[in-house]
Amino acid sequence: MIHGRLSYTAISTTLTDTTNSARSSMAEAILNRIGDRGFRAFSAGSDPAPEPMPEVIERLAVLGHDVGGLRSKSWEAFTHDGAPPMDFVIALCDGFEGRACPDFGGVAVTAEWPLPDPARFEAGAQRLLLINELYASLRRRLEAFANLPFASLDRQAVKVWLDELADVVRA
Repeated sequence: MIHGRLSYTAISTTLTDTTNSARSSMAEAILNRIGDRGFRAFSAGSDPAPEPMPEVIERLAVLGHDVGGLRSKSWEAFTHDGAPPMDFVIALCDGFEGRACPDFGGVAVTAEWPLPDPARFEAGAQRLLLINELYASLRRRLEAFANLPFASLDRQAVKVWLDELADVVRA
């Protein structure tokens, strides 16, 4: 941070949820694609699934996202010594079922964007509809996030913007 303003060469963002199988994996792929202007997105979960949800991977691939590197992983991968430092941590679910987010180095700006988990629905039309709605919602939020004028904002202003993006609903 320079003179109270945020200054980045590459903005590292971790997107978290419980299983790292749908919401956060989707957000990682979206931000890495739209954020080619200097973002590095990662995803993680408090209790990661064995692998990302196949319907999510399929949808992302159909939409032209690189899914080759997507895998479910624990957020502990980003909390140890030597882990990439995070500028932002965005939680995509409500409170991790009573678990608190870990410390990602103490300097990350944090936000919560509570979104429904497709894993709570059985495979089928209802789950696919939710995946499509989540994709659209995440894309809108992450586009707005990626286009924030970071050089002219301080940490508190970015936090306010991130919190406001939590309220973005279907257009």
